[in-house]
Amino acid sequence: MGRASTKENKSVYQTAREEAGLTREKASELIGFMSADHIEKIENAKINIQPDDVMALSDCYKDPKLCNYYCSNECPIGQKYVPEVHLKDLSQIAIETLNSLNRINREKDRLLEIIEDGRVSDDELQDFVTIKKTLDKISLSVDTLQLWVDKAVADGNLDRSAFED
Repeated sequence: MGRASTKENKSVYQTAREEAGLTREKASELIGFMSADHIEKIENAKINIQPDDVMALSDCYKDPKLCNYYCSNECPIGQKYVPEVHLKDLSQIAIETLNSLNRINREKDRLLEIIEDGRVSDDELQDFVTIKKTLDKISLSVDTLQLWVDKAVADGNLDRSAFED
């Protein structure tokens, strides 16, 4: 078995592997198409990680947050459009979601007034920005719930087939 790393400032990929209790060699063996040397280069940012590599590491380590991390931090398109999602307790996700839904419920009439004419005028802009922020929070809550579900499935706590169409 390999020795434990004492390196500070470990990459998210190295941290995930270590939290899964795997050496690079064992991870390479489990993945099948990725060498331990390739994993080391990814972990030490000697090469740019590719989406297929992220998927393989995420599956091997049972850590779906690696995919979100890659998209929101390393992919040029994702950096612009994908917010970073952090794993939270289900109760915290529910509270945040319900709070945002209650807020948007109060704001819906104003949203209808603003969009009725198909444009946002200067005097409506601040209210529109506030409403958009509430909608962004709802979207983030949905993404957070999806990450929680993916992690629960990866850990074997939920049956994947229950979520398939």
